[in-house]
Amino acid sequence: MSKIIHFRNKCIGCGLCHEQQPELWRMSKKDGKATLLNAVQKRETWVLPLNEIHREKLEQVIVGCPVKVIKVL
Repeated sequence: MSKIIHFRNKCIGCGLCHEQQPELWRMSKKDGKATLLNAVQKRETWVLPLNEIHREKLEQVIVGCPVKVIKVL
């Protein structure tokens, strides 16, 4: 099963992920960075199993992320 990996500590808070996929992302009011909803923190990353329903739009989010902190493994 594929997983979404988010390197949140390197996020600059541009908001593109939240704009394109609000069902998976929220912008933190605390620090202005994106938060991957329902993800589990593993060291410096946040991990969430990838639902195939979200894959196509997520590919656009990954390409659009200016600091490339979102990956699918």
